[in-house]
Amino acid sequence: MTTDTTLTITTSAGQVPVTIGERGSGRTVLILHGGAGPASVTGFAGLLAEHIGARVITPTHPGFGGMPRPEALTTIAGLAELYAGLLDALDIDDATVIGNSLGGWITAEIALRHSPRVGRVALVDAVGIDVPEHPVADFFALTPTQIAEHSYFDPSKAVIPDLSTLPPAARQIALGNRDALATYGGSMSDAGLLTRLPSIDVPALVLWGEADRIADSDYGRAYAEAIPGAQFVLLKGTGHVPQIETPETLLDALQGFVA
Repeated sequence: MTTDTTLTITTSAGQVPVTIGERGSGRTVLILHGGAGPASVTGFAGLLAEHIGARVITPTHPGFGGMPRPEALTTIAGLAELYAGLLDALDIDDATVIGNSLGGWITAEIALRHSPRVGRVALVDAVGIDVPEHPVADFFALTPTQIAEHSYFDPSKAVIPDLSTLPPAARQIALGNRDALATYGGSMSDAGLLTRLPSIDVPALVLWGEADRIADSDYGRAYAEAIPGAQFVLLKGTGHVPQIETPETLLDALQGFVA
């Protein structure tokens, strides 16, 4: 059973309302979605809660899913501050933070804040670093078919909506998601992030789909190599969003780390 709650968190961008879903019980896991939106992690959150025995919290980033975004909240660092504040507000200790794509970038920034409430982090096909030989694909220049080809091992499994065919309300949400992704992510990289990653001091697991063409596996290895003690695991038969394409594979890779 999922419980939805909206809390207001005080940040440097002001009072920010954030809506969270919560399911399960046990050690707390915070899952941060990427540009695919909050629906891209809800199914996996239920799987994690059921099979690992965890309290899984899934926020919707302001601006996604039809949620409002305060005008002053425009950066990944701002989202990291928001979620560090959320952990404080919920009085959570020893949290595992898992992020996919843009959510992985936020997760890295959370780890760099050195919150005592964070016990470990997992980056799943994260973006955010600048690796000149392995650039992140220009998502905004891709057609729906190309997004599927770049994001999936088996593109036939992809459900990429065509904005022109969506009902007005759904189209408005999809456009809001796209605008929020552009606002927070920009070119999907921060030139200074790679040099800051060595200061991460919590256990880190970097998981990467072998067929990811949004950010390839060498990009993922660069992420892992920059974080002291990080383990890199290549996930076979999956791409940029393994929580959607191969959730059981991702669950197996995370189980020991989370539990």
